[in-house]
Amino acid sequence: MERVNIPQMFAAATGGDAARPFITYYDDATGERVELSYLTVANWTNKTANLLVDGSGLGPGSTAAVAMPAHWLTAALLLGCWSAGVAVAHETADVDVAFVGGDRFGDAPKSPETYGVSLKPMAFRLDDAPEGIVDFLTEVRNFGDHFGGSTVVGDDDPALVALPGGGARTQAELVASGGRRAGELEVAAGARILLAGDRLRPLDWLLMPLAVGGSVVLCRNSDGVDLDARAATEKAVRVDVS
Repeated sequence: MERVNIPQMFAAATGGDAARPFITYYDDATGERVELSYLTVANWTNKTANLLVDGSGLGPGSTAAVAMPAHWLTAALLLGCWSAGVAVAHETADVDVAFVGGDRFGDAPKSPETYGVSLKPMAFRLDDAPEGIVDFLTEVRNFGDHFGGSTVVGDDDPALVALPGGGARTQAELVASGGRRAGELEVAAGARILLAGDRLRPLDWLLMPLAVGGSVVLCRNSDGVDLDARAATEKAVRVDVS
């Protein structure tokens, strides 16, 4: 199998029909449901990569922490980092830039630059960020929808670093992991899957759907919800990754 990096996998999954759904996100604590196409996620990804490269001067060799739950904005942050060649470090590591969800400000990693990310519906900006935390949604909207720097990313460039217990994973290793995970869970090419939980791994909710060129219905705070009925409504296959 040809070795590829994560931006290449994302581009291949986007393919010729960028308007098709990629992430459908539910937060049953707020009643939020939002559906994003591959094109929309690509736009947010590119804005994030441009913020990192043009706004913060980061790139290959830099590190970021993404202290966020499974969320559609987390997809854009992770893909934006990997598109810019920025490795994602474990949340507790010292990093060059940190992205922290609005529910985790007290646990922000050590970083010279920290962006707070609102988890409110409709991507509303932060209105309660502590001093020293910049509102990501306000800043990222200043950057373009197209990013031209993804060609600098190498297959063997680090994608995950400072993992618990040590070690790192390259871009190519994460691509391969997404494909293997799809095989383990018998997720077919182009499948639309439903995943629920508040501690889902990006391997399952992001890399696996990309590996098969499919889509994901991502559910948070869904205790008590009839997820089988939701899967039927969304024309998705419910997958248990526990």
